[in-house]
Amino acid sequence: MRRILLVVLAVTLVLAGCTEEHGTKGGEGGRPAKVDGVPTAQGTHKQKMDVGTFGHREFLLHVPAKVSDGEWKDGKPADPPALVIALHGGLANMSKMQDLSGFDELSDEHGFLVAYPDGFMTTWNAGDCCGAAKVGDIDDVGFLTKLIDKLTGAGLADPKRVYVTGFSNGAGMAYKMACEKPDKVAAIGVVEGALVTPCDPDRPVSAMIFHGTADRSVPFNGGGNRDFNDKRPFPPVSKAVEFWRRLAGLPEPHKTVKALGAGTNCESTGKGAQGVAVTFCKIEGGGHRWPDEAGPMLWDFFAAHPRDGS
Repeated sequence: MRRILLVVLAVTLVLAGCTEEHGTKGGEGGRPAKVDGVPTAQGTHKQKMDVGTFGHREFLLHVPAKVSDGEWKDGKPADPPALVIALHGGLANMSKMQDLSGFDELSDEHGFLVAYPDGFMTTWNAGDCCGAAKVGDIDDVGFLTKLIDKLTGAGLADPKRVYVTGFSNGAGMAYKMACEKPDKVAAIGVVEGALVTPCDPDRPVSAMIFHGTADRSVPFNGGGNRDFNDKRPFPPVSKAVEFWRRLAGLPEPHKTVKALGAGTNCESTGKGAQGVAVTFCKIEGGGHRWPDEAGPMLWDFFAAHPRDGS
């Protein structure tokens, strides 16, 4: 019996040694295995979050090697990385957004964190849209705010470089975050979404907006139904572009940023006060889909527009 106990103890010590070595691998000061319960190792980690209501919310967090193997000081990244929050479309989930957006590869290349939150029953409460999250009056702004505060408060992400992007219903949710929590968001990226929520932010945010002229789900010039129980039309994408650029006191987009193909281009207002800019990408003949170029272009835009940047 004593021999068995000694063997078990020896195996336990070996395993503990392996865990400790993995958990402290990193730069100066060592990298802890977790910070405030958040894993720091390279890879994608599924996380649960208590939001103060029944049940919990979930998100995927992708940590690139440039962060996990970089310099750590006092148990935190010496240079906290940017954070991109990528929101899936309606009737999708966090894993589908991870596959759709291509942000994991960009994260690995450029060294920023990516969080892919899960909506409520595959939807987000983006105001007048959509589905179960809207009907249940789910506090998705509260959920995303707690997610941002958890990662920035733990020193794992730079609070001045938090960016929210999304597709379709998730794009509408990105608008809502900028409307209600502009102090938390440096810039948003909107792909085939509509601004369908009351919006009166006390500060502007930078915005990059993609929209295809042949989108039948969220029509380019407005139309369709906002939700299954709301037959009001979506507003045209021009209304959102005008709203954000007027809020920041910017001119109409006029500077060509990058051509995406024949008849399709992106134009920017250029930076105004506080380094804010609005870029609009009109995709001729584009449908309700995430363009292949969207991920890299969004990251370039985000990287150039930190909060209160010049």
